[in-house]
Amino acid sequence: MKVYKEVIRYESAPLSARHHDRGTTEPISFFFSNMEELLSWKPTNQDMFNIAVTPLAKRYPPIDSHRPKTLVCHDMMGGYLEDRFIQGADSKDVYVFYHWQYIDIFVYFSHRMFTLPPVCWTNAAHKHGVSVLGTFITEWEDGDKSCESFLAGDESAYKAVADQMVSLAHFYRFDGWLINIENALSPVAVSRIPLFLSYLTEKLHSQVPGGLVLWYDSVIHSGELKWQNELNDENRQFFNVCDGIFTNYNWKEEQLQRMTAEPRKTEIYVGVDIFARGDVIGGKFETFKSLEMIRQYGFSAALFAPGWVFECFNREQFLENQHRFWSLLEKQLYSHSLSTLPICSSFCLGRGKKRFSYGQAEDIGPWFNLSAQELQPFFTEVTIDEGASYVKSQICPQDAWHGGNSLLIEGMLSTETKGVSLRLFSLHVPAPEKLMLSIVYKFEGVPNVSASLELSTQDAPYCDVESVTAITASAPSQTRTLEPLSEPPLFLTTPEQDKTSGWIKKFYEVQLSGCLLTSSSVRFSRTKSNGESESFVCRIGEIRILDASLPLPPPVQPSDLTLSHVHWRRDQDSNQLFVSLTLHWSHSMDNVRHFRIYCRGVTCHRAPESQPHLLGLAHACVYRVVDLAVPNPCPPAPGRLEFSVQPVNKDTVEILPPTWGNLVLEFVEQTHTEV
Repeated sequence: MKVYKEVIRYESAPLSARHHDRGTTEPISFFFSNMEELLSWKPTNQDMFNIAVTPLAKRYPPIDSHRPKTLVCHDMMGGYLEDRFIQGADSKDVYVFYHWQYIDIFVYFSHRMFTLPPVCWTNAAHKHGVSVLGTFITEWEDGDKSCESFLAGDESAYKAVADQMVSLAHFYRFDGWLINIENALSPVAVSRIPLFLSYLTEKLHSQVPGGLVLWYDSVIHSGELKWQNELNDENRQFFNVCDGIFTNYNWKEEQLQRMTAEPRKTEIYVGVDIFARGDVIGGKFETFKSLEMIRQYGFSAALFAPGWVFECFNREQFLENQHRFWSLLEKQLYSHSLSTLPICSSFCLGRGKKRFSYGQAEDIGPWFNLSAQELQPFFTEVTIDEGASYVKSQICPQDAWHGGNSLLIEGMLSTETKGVSLRLFSLHVPAPEKLMLSIVYKFEGVPNVSASLELSTQDAPYCDVESVTAITASAPSQTRTLEPLSEPPLFLTTPEQDKTSGWIKKFYEVQLSGCLLTSSSVRFSRTKSNGESESFVCRIGEIRILDASLPLPPPVQPSDLTLSHVHWRRDQDSNQLFVSLTLHWSHSMDNVRHFRIYCRGVTCHRAPESQPHLLGLAHACVYRVVDLAVPNPCPPAPGRLEFSVQPVNKDTVEILPPTWGNLVLEFVEQTHTEV
């Protein structure tokens, strides 16, 4: 047992203002405003919160394929809004992005010189296999001076800048940089840009697997700031030494036609301003017009500021407008397949009106944390029988199994339709010998409809179905509707989950060999024929697809729980004592959804133990406890707080109760005799 003994002192804690909010001590994401801040940066122990914990997931096809790609450049109201709070914010109407299956690259953009992507964006994007880039931008007279300072001297100056940029990407675990020089350059400075880009790209590739450096169409080879709206001889020397170019937005079709012979066509990201500023094609809800033309000529696309749907409309209608915007683009977007197991999703967007756990609301009030976003499905609509039967999906913010959202599916089965299927995930996964699947769902009312999982496979080259108890279709069929197990597997359920507010859980065991998993769907079927059309509303709370071919390792408790940066505060009006502190621990992040942080405290050793209190969720092996109200100590005994960290895994339920006694904080009031 680790026991920390503290004397209550009210002076400020030694916390870095760069890493912590000055008012609350909440950990925050940050940026660098100038060259001096970049070059003086060195990692410290207060950087732990800003390190992304989710590695870049594998997906198919990979980003280095020659298929046209889609880049999203996120630019919203200066950046670093609620997303700067690493542990989340109690915010109601917050922008989130969740159409990850359609994009390849996410750029976090602001007008700070070095924009580091907030860690929550990197975690969410990486979960879906999307690369995340920061932005290096110089502008106006200050930008001119900064560029001269690192480009007009000898090579050691630009190499020092590039080295720090690579170190930042490597340390904070994002994937590269968009370079945007929006000021004129001297002849000497512009001559060094290709050298800088070449060095930066080569160094990044060696340090960050899959790393990318993209150049924005701005200055030309003479040093003049002159947007070209295409790749041509004026800016080709920059494109030739990095991974791609992001063109300006005021292009016309003839400029696309001029670029069709380029050998690296898919590394030309043709810019589209969703706000439709300037003389542009498409934009807003007509962005599909520009995207159609870009795809017609085989180019990649860079969609700038799709947060337009959030900024310019009623924010209570954001989800509907977001769905409309991306649905209009769907025909011109290339989707991706998940390539690894386990697949586990509650469809949480990383925001909610409440926070749910096993179908029960455990935290009332709005919240936002993109690190809590889980794998997002396809949001689609399927119609059959000339539209008489349909099924469509969207996000439900009202109810959830875990997190803040579920997947709302509405449908109609005509008298001629026995059933209809809706694809949730596209897969490209070699099938293990044994799969375990589960679904949690609930219907509104009691419709004459049932729900079941479907699994599609592709011979690779031979596919054999060995488990006849779990699959209703014969082996040659590529799409199989699964029959649930009569008893749930022990490692996926506990008695504590019985209070489920109408949620139904089904489990499936499948044995396949020589197959490639290609999709997972949910099928809605009539349970009996009554001669009438049947409408239904269903919420999907969770889907899991697990590799069950090997026995699960025993669950492990976090170890080496420590604390640091303790800060005491007493409210002058109520005399209430508050403490803030940082908890650290060790635990593998390979299969963890999040950690639940608990505390219990007593007034003194003579008092009975208090009930455990859930402080919050952590998405890394570090958590900042902020303004925890604690009782005053009762001399001569100290006050006492105990902390526990409980991991929540993707492939099991929370079978480990919180373990107490790993870390104890004892505290006493400061006496007048102490110095």
